Amino acid sequence: MALMDRVTSRLPKDKLWEGVRFAGRQLTTPLLPDDYLAMLNPRWTAREVRGEIVEVKPETDDAATVVIRPGWGWSFDHAPGQYIGIGIQVEGKFHWRSYSLSSAPERSGRTVSITVRAMPEGFLSDHLVNGVPPGTIIRLGLPSGDFVLPDPPPAKLLFLVGGSGITPVMAMLRTMDRRGTMPDVVLSYSSTTHDRMIFREEIEELAAKNDGLTLHPRATDDDGMLELDKHLDDLCGDWREREVWACGPGPMLDATEEFWQQAGLEDRLHLERFSLNLTGDGGEGGTITFQNSGKTAEVDGATTVLEAGEEAGIGMPYGCRTGICHTCTVTMIDGTVRDLRNGDEFDQPNENIQTCVTVPVGDCTLNI
Repeated sequence: MALMDRVTSRLPKDKLWEGVRFAGRQLTTPLLPDDYLAMLNPRWTAREVRGEIVEVKPETDDAATVVIRPGWGWSFDHAPGQYIGIGIQVEGKFHWRSYSLSSAPERSGRTVSITVRAMPEGFLSDHLVNGVPPGTIIRLGLPSGDFVLPDPPPAKLLFLVGGSGITPVMAMLRTMDRRGTMPDVVLSYSSTTHDRMIFREEIEELAAKNDGLTLHPRATDDDGMLELDKHLDDLCGDWREREVWACGPGPMLDATEEFWQQAGLEDRLHLERFSLNLTGDGGEGGTITFQNSGKTAEVDGATTVLEAGEEAGIGMPYGCRTGICHTCTVTMIDGTVRDLRNGDEFDQPNENIQTCVTVPVGDCTLNI
Protein backbone atom coordinates (compact mmCIF):
# COMPACT_ATOMS: atom_id res chain seq x y z
CA MET A 1 0.00 0.00 0.00
CA ALA A 2 2.90 2.33 0.71
CA LEU A 3 4.02 2.05 -2.91
CA MET A 4 0.45 2.74 -4.13
CA ASP A 5 0.23 5.78 -1.82
CA ARG A 6 3.47 7.19 -3.25
CA VAL A 7 2.24 6.65 -6.85
CA THR A 8 -1.20 8.16 -6.33
CA SER A 9 0.18 11.13 -4.39
CA ARG A 10 2.05 12.21 -7.53
CA LEU A 11 -1.02 12.08 -9.81
CA PRO A 12 -3.07 15.22 -10.48
CA LYS A 13 -6.38 15.00 -8.65
CA ASP A 14 -8.47 15.03 -11.84
CA LYS A 15 -6.46 12.14 -13.29
CA LEU A 16 -6.63 10.25 -10.00
CA TRP A 17 -10.41 10.49 -9.78
CA GLU A 18 -10.75 9.62 -13.47
CA GLY A 19 -8.81 6.42 -12.81
CA VAL A 20 -10.88 5.62 -9.72
CA ARG A 21 -14.14 6.09 -11.62
CA PHE A 22 -12.91 3.88 -14.49
CA ALA A 23 -11.88 1.13 -12.08
CA GLY A 24 -15.24 1.39 -10.33
CA ARG A 25 -17.12 1.00 -13.59
CA GLN A 26 -15.15 -2.12 -14.48
CA LEU A 27 -15.73 -3.67 -11.04
CA THR A 28 -19.45 -3.00 -11.05
CA THR A 29 -20.22 -3.77 -14.73
CA PRO A 30 -20.44 -7.43 -15.75
CA LEU A 31 -17.93 -8.10 -18.53
CA LEU A 32 -17.35 -11.22 -20.58
CA PRO A 33 -13.85 -12.42 -21.48
CA ASP A 34 -14.49 -11.11 -24.98
CA ASP A 35 -15.00 -7.60 -23.57
CA TYR A 36 -11.59 -7.64 -21.90
CA LEU A 37 -10.00 -8.75 -25.18
CA ALA A 38 -11.65 -5.88 -27.05
CA MET A 39 -10.35 -3.43 -24.42
CA LEU A 40 -6.81 -4.62 -25.18
CA ASN A 41 -7.20 -4.70 -28.96
CA PRO A 42 -10.42 -3.99 -30.94
CA ARG A 43 -9.51 -6.76 -33.43
CA TRP A 44 -9.51 -9.41 -30.67
CA THR A 45 -12.95 -10.91 -30.25
CA ALA A 46 -14.38 -14.41 -30.33
CA ARG A 47 -17.91 -13.23 -31.22
CA GLU A 48 -17.08 -12.13 -34.78
CA VAL A 49 -14.13 -11.64 -37.08
CA ARG A 50 -12.87 -8.09 -37.10
CA GLY A 51 -10.14 -6.30 -38.98
CA GLU A 52 -8.31 -3.00 -39.03
CA ILE A 53 -7.87 -0.90 -42.15
CA VAL A 54 -4.16 -0.16 -42.28
CA GLU A 55 -3.87 1.56 -45.65
CA VAL A 56 -5.93 2.92 -48.53
CA LYS A 57 -3.89 3.01 -51.76
CA PRO A 58 -5.29 4.91 -54.78
CA GLU A 59 -5.33 2.88 -57.99
CA THR A 60 -7.15 5.29 -60.33
CA ASP A 61 -9.03 8.55 -59.84
CA ASP A 62 -12.06 6.66 -58.54
CA ALA A 63 -10.68 3.34 -57.26
CA ALA A 64 -8.49 2.31 -54.33
CA THR A 65 -7.07 -0.80 -52.71
CA VAL A 66 -8.03 -1.15 -49.04
CA VAL A 67 -5.46 -3.11 -47.04
CA ILE A 68 -6.92 -4.89 -44.00
CA ARG A 69 -5.24 -6.61 -41.06
CA PRO A 70 -7.69 -9.31 -39.86
CA GLY A 71 -7.98 -10.30 -36.23
CA TRP A 72 -8.57 -13.65 -34.54
CA GLY A 73 -10.52 -16.28 -36.43
CA TRP A 74 -9.14 -15.43 -39.86
CA SER A 75 -7.43 -17.91 -42.17
CA PHE A 76 -5.14 -16.62 -44.92
CA ASP A 77 -5.56 -19.62 -47.23
CA HIS A 78 -8.56 -18.35 -49.21
CA ALA A 79 -8.92 -19.42 -52.83
CA PRO A 80 -7.94 -16.84 -55.48
CA GLY A 81 -11.14 -15.22 -56.76
CA GLN A 82 -13.21 -15.42 -53.57
CA TYR A 83 -14.95 -12.45 -51.93
CA ILE A 84 -15.37 -11.33 -48.33
CA GLY A 85 -18.04 -9.40 -46.46
CA ILE A 86 -17.19 -5.97 -45.09
CA GLY A 87 -19.20 -4.37 -42.29
CA ILE A 88 -18.29 -0.78 -41.51
CA GLN A 89 -19.96 1.73 -39.23
CA VAL A 90 -20.88 5.04 -40.84
CA GLU A 91 -22.84 7.67 -38.94
CA GLY A 92 -23.72 5.17 -36.21
CA LYS A 93 -25.03 2.44 -38.50
CA PHE A 94 -23.29 -0.67 -39.85
CA HIS A 95 -23.32 -1.07 -43.61
CA TRP A 96 -22.47 -4.42 -45.21
CA ARG A 97 -21.20 -5.22 -48.69
CA SER A 98 -19.20 -7.99 -50.32
CA TYR A 99 -15.99 -7.32 -52.24
CA SER A 100 -13.60 -9.59 -54.10
CA LEU A 101 -10.18 -10.13 -52.58
CA SER A 102 -7.57 -8.71 -54.93
CA SER A 103 -4.62 -10.01 -52.90
CA ALA A 104 -3.13 -13.45 -53.45
CA PRO A 105 -3.58 -15.91 -50.57
CA GLU A 106 -0.54 -16.26 -48.31
CA ARG A 107 -0.73 -18.57 -45.31
CA SER A 108 2.02 -16.60 -43.59
CA GLY A 109 0.46 -13.26 -44.48
CA ARG A 110 -0.71 -10.54 -42.11
CA THR A 111 -3.01 -8.55 -44.39
CA VAL A 112 -5.57 -9.00 -47.15
CA SER A 113 -6.75 -6.49 -49.73
CA ILE A 114 -9.93 -5.55 -51.51
CA THR A 115 -10.01 -3.13 -54.41
CA VAL A 116 -13.06 -0.90 -54.68
CA ARG A 117 -14.35 1.48 -57.33
CA ALA A 118 -16.44 4.38 -55.99
CA MET A 119 -19.82 4.17 -57.73
CA PRO A 120 -22.22 7.14 -57.98
CA GLU A 121 -24.98 5.11 -56.32
CA GLY A 122 -22.60 3.26 -54.00
CA PHE A 123 -22.64 4.86 -50.55
CA LEU A 124 -20.23 2.38 -49.00
CA SER A 125 -17.89 2.11 -51.98
CA ASP A 126 -17.44 5.90 -52.03
CA HIS A 127 -16.74 5.89 -48.30
CA LEU A 128 -14.12 3.15 -48.63
CA VAL A 129 -12.35 4.92 -51.50
CA ASN A 130 -12.57 8.51 -50.31
CA GLY A 131 -13.52 8.65 -46.66
CA VAL A 132 -12.32 5.76 -44.52
CA PRO A 133 -9.22 6.55 -42.41
CA PRO A 134 -6.51 4.01 -41.52
CA GLY A 135 -7.11 2.55 -38.08
CA THR A 136 -10.83 2.02 -38.70
CA ILE A 137 -12.09 -1.24 -37.18
CA ILE A 138 -14.44 -3.22 -39.44
CA ARG A 139 -16.34 -6.49 -39.30
CA LEU A 140 -15.36 -9.24 -41.69
CA GLY A 141 -17.21 -12.10 -43.31
CA LEU A 142 -15.02 -15.10 -44.11
CA PRO A 143 -14.01 -15.76 -47.75
CA SER A 144 -16.71 -17.33 -49.90
CA GLY A 145 -17.59 -17.94 -53.53
CA ASP A 146 -17.08 -20.48 -56.31
CA PHE A 147 -15.47 -18.11 -58.84
CA VAL A 148 -12.04 -19.48 -58.02
CA LEU A 149 -8.83 -20.54 -59.69
CA PRO A 150 -8.20 -24.30 -59.54
CA ASP A 151 -4.88 -25.57 -58.21
CA PRO A 152 -3.16 -26.43 -60.47
CA PRO A 153 -4.68 -24.07 -63.05
CA PRO A 154 -5.87 -25.35 -66.45
CA ALA A 155 -3.33 -25.44 -69.26
CA LYS A 156 -5.25 -22.76 -71.19
CA LEU A 157 -7.28 -19.91 -69.67
CA LEU A 158 -9.25 -16.99 -71.06
CA PHE A 159 -10.19 -14.07 -68.82
CA LEU A 160 -12.93 -11.72 -70.04
CA VAL A 161 -12.95 -8.68 -67.78
CA GLY A 162 -14.84 -5.41 -67.74
CA GLY A 163 -14.15 -2.48 -65.39
CA SER A 164 -13.74 -3.41 -61.74
CA GLY A 165 -14.31 -7.06 -62.68
CA ILE A 166 -10.52 -7.24 -62.77
CA THR A 167 -10.35 -7.51 -58.95
CA PRO A 168 -10.92 -11.29 -58.50
CA VAL A 169 -8.93 -12.00 -61.66
CA MET A 170 -6.03 -9.97 -60.25
CA ALA A 171 -5.90 -12.30 -57.27
CA MET A 172 -5.64 -15.21 -59.70
CA LEU A 173 -2.90 -13.58 -61.79
CA ARG A 174 -0.88 -12.66 -58.70
CA THR A 175 -1.24 -16.19 -57.37
CA MET A 176 -0.05 -17.86 -60.57
CA ASP A 177 2.85 -15.42 -60.86
CA ARG A 178 3.93 -15.91 -57.23
CA ARG A 179 3.75 -19.70 -57.52
CA GLY A 180 5.49 -19.74 -60.90
CA THR A 181 2.53 -21.61 -62.45
CA MET A 182 1.45 -19.14 -65.16
CA PRO A 183 0.04 -21.30 -68.00
CA ASP A 184 -1.21 -20.10 -71.40
CA VAL A 185 -3.41 -17.16 -70.33
CA VAL A 186 -5.26 -14.65 -72.52
CA LEU A 187 -6.65 -11.60 -70.72
CA SER A 188 -9.15 -9.33 -72.45
CA TYR A 189 -9.58 -6.24 -70.26
CA SER A 190 -12.15 -3.61 -71.23
CA SER A 191 -12.55 -0.23 -69.57
CA THR A 192 -13.88 3.13 -70.73
CA THR A 193 -10.32 4.55 -70.96
CA HIS A 194 -6.83 3.19 -70.38
CA ASP A 195 -6.43 5.52 -67.37
CA ARG A 196 -9.41 3.89 -65.65
CA MET A 197 -7.96 0.39 -65.94
CA ILE A 198 -7.27 -0.73 -62.38
CA PHE A 199 -3.83 -2.42 -62.00
CA ARG A 200 -2.96 -1.55 -65.63
CA GLU A 201 0.76 -1.00 -65.00
CA GLU A 202 1.11 -4.10 -62.82
CA ILE A 203 -0.67 -6.27 -65.39
CA GLU A 204 1.61 -4.93 -68.14
CA GLU A 205 4.60 -5.85 -65.97
CA LEU A 206 3.19 -9.35 -65.39
CA ALA A 207 2.71 -9.81 -69.15
CA ALA A 208 6.30 -8.70 -69.81
CA LYS A 209 7.57 -11.08 -67.11
CA ASN A 210 5.47 -14.13 -68.04
CA ASP A 211 5.66 -15.40 -71.62
CA GLY A 212 2.39 -17.28 -71.15
CA LEU A 213 0.32 -14.17 -70.34
CA THR A 214 -1.13 -12.25 -73.30
CA LEU A 215 -2.91 -8.95 -72.56
CA HIS A 216 -5.54 -7.37 -74.82
CA PRO A 217 -6.57 -3.98 -73.33
CA ARG A 218 -9.60 -2.27 -74.80
CA ALA A 219 -10.61 1.36 -74.18
CA THR A 220 -14.28 1.24 -75.07
CA ASP A 221 -14.68 5.04 -75.41
CA ASP A 222 -12.31 4.85 -78.40
CA ASP A 223 -12.50 1.24 -79.57
CA GLY A 224 -16.14 0.44 -78.86
CA MET A 225 -17.50 -2.49 -76.87
CA LEU A 226 -16.07 -5.97 -77.28
CA GLU A 227 -18.52 -7.95 -79.44
CA LEU A 228 -17.82 -11.63 -79.06
CA ASP A 229 -19.27 -12.72 -82.41
CA LYS A 230 -17.14 -10.14 -84.25
CA HIS A 231 -13.94 -9.91 -82.24
CA LEU A 232 -13.33 -13.10 -80.27
CA ASP A 233 -11.86 -15.23 -83.06
CA ASP A 234 -9.23 -12.55 -83.78
CA LEU A 235 -8.57 -11.92 -80.09
CA CYS A 236 -8.26 -15.60 -79.10
CA GLY A 237 -8.56 -18.05 -81.99
CA ASP A 238 -8.61 -21.14 -79.78
CA TRP A 239 -11.22 -19.85 -77.32
CA ARG A 240 -13.23 -23.07 -77.70
CA GLU A 241 -10.36 -25.00 -76.08
CA ARG A 242 -10.04 -22.76 -73.03
CA GLU A 243 -11.56 -22.56 -69.57
CA VAL A 244 -13.13 -19.10 -69.33
CA TRP A 245 -13.56 -16.78 -66.35
CA ALA A 246 -15.70 -13.68 -66.97
CA CYS A 247 -16.38 -10.83 -64.56
CA GLY A 248 -17.78 -7.39 -65.19
CA PRO A 249 -21.01 -5.44 -65.74
CA GLY A 250 -24.29 -7.33 -65.98
CA PRO A 251 -24.95 -6.74 -69.71
CA MET A 252 -21.46 -7.98 -70.56
CA LEU A 253 -21.99 -11.17 -68.55
CA ASP A 254 -25.45 -11.74 -70.04
CA ALA A 255 -23.97 -11.54 -73.55
CA THR A 256 -21.08 -13.81 -72.58
CA GLU A 257 -23.37 -16.42 -71.06
CA GLU A 258 -25.62 -16.44 -74.14
CA PHE A 259 -22.62 -16.69 -76.48
CA TRP A 260 -21.14 -19.72 -74.71
CA GLN A 261 -24.54 -21.40 -74.46
CA GLN A 262 -25.04 -21.04 -78.20
CA ALA A 263 -21.61 -22.59 -78.71
CA GLY A 264 -22.59 -25.50 -76.46
CA LEU A 265 -19.63 -24.76 -74.18
CA GLU A 266 -21.37 -23.35 -71.12
CA ASP A 267 -19.61 -25.94 -68.93
CA ARG A 268 -16.32 -24.15 -69.63
CA LEU A 269 -17.65 -20.75 -68.53
CA HIS A 270 -17.31 -19.36 -64.99
CA LEU A 271 -19.18 -16.13 -64.20
CA GLU A 272 -18.96 -13.69 -61.29
CA ARG A 273 -21.69 -11.08 -60.98
CA PHE A 274 -21.27 -8.02 -58.77
CA SER A 275 -24.86 -6.82 -58.79
CA LEU A 276 -28.41 -8.08 -58.64
CA ASN A 277 -30.54 -8.30 -61.75
CA LEU A 278 -33.73 -6.94 -60.19
CA THR A 279 -36.57 -7.36 -62.64
CA GLY A 280 -39.38 -8.19 -60.19
CA ASP A 281 -41.66 -5.73 -58.43
CA GLY A 282 -41.02 -4.67 -54.86
CA GLY A 283 -43.17 -5.67 -51.94
CA GLU A 284 -45.84 -3.82 -50.01
CA GLY A 285 -43.68 -3.53 -46.91
CA GLY A 286 -44.78 -4.44 -43.42
CA THR A 287 -43.55 -5.46 -39.99
CA ILE A 288 -40.81 -8.08 -39.84
CA THR A 289 -40.59 -9.91 -36.51
CA PHE A 290 -37.32 -11.61 -35.60
CA GLN A 291 -38.62 -14.30 -33.28
CA ASN A 292 -35.52 -15.26 -31.31
CA SER A 293 -34.69 -11.71 -30.24
CA GLY A 294 -38.22 -10.36 -30.13
CA LYS A 295 -37.14 -7.38 -32.24
CA THR A 296 -39.27 -5.96 -35.03
CA ALA A 297 -38.64 -3.73 -38.03
CA GLU A 298 -41.08 -1.60 -40.00
CA VAL A 299 -39.88 -1.56 -43.61
CA ASP A 300 -41.03 -0.43 -47.00
CA GLY A 301 -41.34 -2.62 -50.06
CA ALA A 302 -37.85 -1.80 -51.34
CA THR A 303 -35.88 -2.83 -48.23
CA THR A 304 -34.70 -6.42 -48.28
CA VAL A 305 -35.25 -8.70 -45.33
CA LEU A 306 -31.47 -8.86 -44.85
CA GLU A 307 -31.13 -5.07 -44.72
CA ALA A 308 -34.05 -4.83 -42.32
CA GLY A 309 -32.47 -7.33 -39.96
CA GLU A 310 -29.10 -5.58 -40.00
CA GLU A 311 -30.72 -2.22 -39.31
CA ALA A 312 -32.52 -3.80 -36.35
CA GLY A 313 -29.23 -5.08 -34.97
CA ILE A 314 -29.83 -8.76 -35.78
CA GLY A 315 -26.79 -10.92 -36.59
CA MET A 316 -28.05 -11.88 -40.02
CA PRO A 317 -26.13 -14.51 -42.00
CA TYR A 318 -25.00 -13.35 -45.42
CA GLY A 319 -22.48 -14.06 -48.14
CA CYS A 320 -22.55 -12.67 -51.67
CA ARG A 321 -25.61 -10.42 -51.09
CA THR A 322 -26.61 -11.11 -54.71
CA GLY A 323 -28.73 -14.24 -54.34
CA ILE A 324 -26.08 -16.67 -55.55
CA CYS A 325 -24.51 -18.36 -52.53
CA HIS A 326 -27.64 -18.99 -50.34
CA THR A 327 -25.65 -18.18 -47.16
CA CYS A 328 -28.36 -15.71 -46.12
CA THR A 329 -31.15 -18.32 -46.10
CA VAL A 330 -33.36 -18.38 -42.97
CA THR A 331 -36.72 -19.94 -42.14
CA MET A 332 -39.84 -17.76 -42.44
CA ILE A 333 -42.37 -18.97 -39.84
CA ASP A 334 -45.28 -17.14 -41.40
CA GLY A 335 -46.01 -14.30 -43.80
CA THR A 336 -45.16 -13.57 -47.42
CA VAL A 337 -42.05 -12.27 -49.15
CA ARG A 338 -41.36 -11.46 -52.78
CA ASP A 339 -38.17 -12.21 -54.75
CA LEU A 340 -36.84 -9.01 -56.31
CA ARG A 341 -35.20 -10.90 -59.17
CA ASN A 342 -38.34 -12.34 -60.71
CA GLY A 343 -41.37 -11.36 -58.63
CA ASP A 344 -41.97 -14.87 -57.25
CA GLU A 345 -43.74 -14.95 -53.88
CA PHE A 346 -43.09 -17.31 -50.97
CA ASP A 347 -45.87 -17.73 -48.43
CA GLN A 348 -45.64 -21.25 -47.01
CA PRO A 349 -45.17 -21.67 -43.24
CA ASN A 350 -41.63 -22.66 -42.24
CA GLU A 351 -40.32 -21.99 -45.74
CA ASN A 352 -36.65 -21.15 -46.29
CA ILE A 353 -36.10 -17.78 -47.95
CA GLN A 354 -33.08 -15.88 -49.24
CA THR A 355 -33.12 -12.69 -47.22
CA CYS A 356 -30.77 -10.71 -49.49
CA VAL A 357 -33.14 -10.79 -52.47
CA THR A 358 -36.59 -10.80 -50.85
CA VAL A 359 -38.82 -8.03 -49.50
CA PRO A 360 -41.88 -8.33 -47.26
CA VAL A 361 -45.41 -8.42 -48.65
CA GLY A 362 -47.20 -7.55 -45.44
CA ASP A 363 -46.13 -8.77 -41.98
CA CYS A 364 -43.87 -11.78 -41.58
CA THR A 365 -41.98 -13.61 -38.84
CA LEU A 366 -38.50 -15.11 -39.16
CA ASN A 367 -36.86 -17.85 -37.13
CA ILE A 368 -33.77 -15.85 -36.17
